[in-house]
Amino acid sequence: MLIIDAHSHLWWEQDTVVDGCHIHPLEGNRSRSTFFDGERQMLPPFMIDGHNTAEVFLSNMDYAQVNAAVVVQEFIDGNQNRYLHEVEQRYGNSGRFLLMGMALTLDEARAVHDMGLRGIALPGHRLHTPLPDMMPMFRFMEQKGMILSLCLHEDNHQLPEVEEIIAQCPELKIAIGHFGMVTSEGWMEQIRLAHHRNVMVESGGITWLFNAEFYPFDGAMRAIRQAADEVGIEKLMWGSDYPRTITAITYRMSYDFVLRSPLLNDREKALFLGENARRFYGFGSLAELPYVKNMSE
Repeated sequence: MLIIDAHSHLWWEQDTVVDGCHIHPLEGNRSRSTFFDGERQMLPPFMIDGHNTAEVFLSNMDYAQVNAAVVVQEFIDGNQNRYLHEVEQRYGNSGRFLLMGMALTLDEARAVHDMGLRGIALPGHRLHTPLPDMMPMFRFMEQKGMILSLCLHEDNHQLPEVEEIIAQCPELKIAIGHFGMVTSEGWMEQIRLAHHRNVMVESGGITWLFNAEFYPFDGAMRAIRQAADEVGIEKLMWGSDYPRTITAITYRMSYDFVLRSPLLNDREKALFLGENARRFYGFGSLAELPYVKNMSE
């Protein structure tokens, strides 16, 4: 089965300021900030140098049989445009990555496009300005065929703003992240944005949002089923939120719970786990990744 991760992260160094709070990288792949009210484990312990690199991700992808991944960005990781440009130069011909830059203005979007990055990731849930203020950037993206990865605030106050973007940029492809902040009240309102022709929803972070119930994430599967019944399984895509989520589970576990669930049939699983993302993001032919038995088997 083709597996494509629609929501992952890479960074070279995580050292930035968000809302006036300095996020300090620490030893042991932790970060400290008043933004988090303390320390957080940002990377799993086998990543020992604080770098969340494409090479380690490719090793995890091969091991978990994930054919390709969309790499998005988050303010808490700092702007990684320069590093993702390097990744594009090294691995662009492999077809394994679709890399998204970070931009807030038209000029920044132009720079991202010139780097060869295919889209822009916008952590909208952390923005303090209205999304329509960025309309010149969205029109540029639409013109250039760039894709917008957009996470929204859980209180849904940005929904009318997204509707305005869709109305003014009807050919702009938009992927709504974090499965609409699925554990929040009113999450289905974000899912319903996928009724629009060029809008999809991806599940990046769903195992984080349902971490309290843990594997096999029955509540997450019920939410995926509910969303599929509302907008159609063809509008939904799997995402892992790698590497943060694999501080608690393995990378394969971040989609294995879908494979094992009886709530989706085989066709629905194939669409959700890879085929929808291949169509939406325009991935070409991807090499098969054979399963290699572990020494413990």
